[in-house]
Amino acid sequence: MTANEIVHAQVEIDGLDTHYVRAERRGPTILVMHGGAPGACAMVNWGPNIAPLAEAGFDVIALDQPGYGGTANPTDYSMAYRIAHARAFVDAMGLLRFHVMGNSQGSYLAARLALDDPRVDRLVLVSSGTLAPAGSPEAQAIARQHASDLGGYEPGLENMRKLSQGTLYRKELVTEEFVRLRYEMSIGRLHEASVERRKARRPKPISDELANLKPYTLLLSGLHDAGVPLERTALLFSLLPHAEWHVFSNAAHWVQWDQAERFNALVAQFLASA
Repeated sequence: MTANEIVHAQVEIDGLDTHYVRAERRGPTILVMHGGAPGACAMVNWGPNIAPLAEAGFDVIALDQPGYGGTANPTDYSMAYRIAHARAFVDAMGLLRFHVMGNSQGSYLAARLALDDPRVDRLVLVSSGTLAPAGSPEAQAIARQHASDLGGYEPGLENMRKLSQGTLYRKELVTEEFVRLRYEMSIGRLHEASVERRKARRPKPISDELANLKPYTLLLSGLHDAGVPLERTALLFSLLPHAEWHVFSNAAHWVQWDQAERFNALVAQFLASA
């Protein structure tokens, strides 16, 4: 599958012009949710994954959440609204059964969908700090520093290069093309949306609900994640009733980039066994 076979489309959700990309195959659907960092969107977060997962036989739909990528800015910047928007998107797409995968903040959103929507078959959580328990004081300090680094971002190519070098373990992946695309997804109205999100109420912890998860869950983590230490993912793993956990060496916060080939193979195998 080539980039030309990935379709970019728009749909109106709750009055909001909403962008998504789709690599369609006659197989199970995977709804893919990006994280919340500056420059996040479907193609930035999941660039190395959409086409390979489609080649593995899945109908891959990657959504730009409100105020990210090609989706219009909302008036409500809370996580609760992002969840409501995603639910409405699922309904608008007419999905009868689907898997859901999220990375970073997108994992919280994916888990919320999996808890509430009986149409979800399997769940994949990647580098989830928003969903994971707080952990030790040391782990909490790491999380605060990570949040500060993201919140302190001011649009600029060099600033985005520096930020991305912390996101990825393999520095050769921080190419000029990658930095430029992520930078373009962080400026203008998208930066304004980022500022507004920082003012919104923090997502409600849902650790006490995770024992109710029915979908089998795959956790994926990077050994060198500077934002979510393995201690916190171990705590998250202990809360999940039906789960397996894979840790990648030579990977940081975006394991889907750092170890794309193995990541895609693991996700495809996990979802194909549903």
